[in-house]
Amino acid sequence: MPSTVKFNGGLNRWLQRMISAIFLAGQTVVHLFRAKINRPNTLDQMSAVGPDSLGIALLTAAFVGMVFTIQVAREFLDFGAGQAVGGVLGLALTRELAPVLTAVVIAGRVGSAFAAEIGTMKVTEQIDALYILKTDPIDYLVLPRVLACCFMLPILTIISLITGILGGLIIANNLYGISQSLFLDSVQNFVQVWDLVSAVLKAIVFGALISIIGCSWGLTTTGGAKGVGQSTTTAVVTALLAIFIANFFLSWLMFQGPGSAFLG
Repeated sequence: MPSTVKFNGGLNRWLQRMISAIFLAGQTVVHLFRAKINRPNTLDQMSAVGPDSLGIALLTAAFVGMVFTIQVAREFLDFGAGQAVGGVLGLALTRELAPVLTAVVIAGRVGSAFAAEIGTMKVTEQIDALYILKTDPIDYLVLPRVLACCFMLPILTIISLITGILGGLIIANNLYGISQSLFLDSVQNFVQVWDLVSAVLKAIVFGALISIIGCSWGLTTTGGAKGVGQSTTTAVVTALLAIFIANFFLSWLMFQGPGSAFLG
């Protein structure tokens, strides 16, 4: 019985924080159109989201590209379709793997930092101090983080896409004897402009979700240091769930109907 009460209480608390996150998203949009952007904070957050996260994002993309090629190349060669290995890798990375995995990395690294930083400010009453100083926390804390994620995540996604294709190229060429020209021509033939546009659009949406959830969970933190830890963990889990759910609906909207990649 106590465990059931605790579960229901935790679920209610989570739903309340989700509603708060939705309202925060709306407030952020309103503040964005008012053009109240704190440039120093925004540049600092862009550095944290972009250059500081580049290494782990590229390492992840490179190994994902290599592993995917190992899994696919042997089967395709058995069917005499070795010329399609590069294209299939390019499609998988562009449409799904690059934007989703890059967002997962950023959610774990940056989303948790947002929740921890703002949560610490909340429990130490620094947020209240901002109100006393007539500084809106949304302008000072939330908006710079949202802009940083929405701007830097698409860039990281494109760089990760290129890195993943290069990783797959190395494996295909050295382990399976697929020439570089054949591999790259396949990528060029399969991957269309809309695939690249979809990757960028997904990255923007994922960036908004990560930043809004991280900031909202930070702003609703209670309970001292223990509460900060719980907010950080819950923010990351919620952001990951939001990424996967949003990815389903975005993919459903973007890629309905029969495809044409294999017909060219």
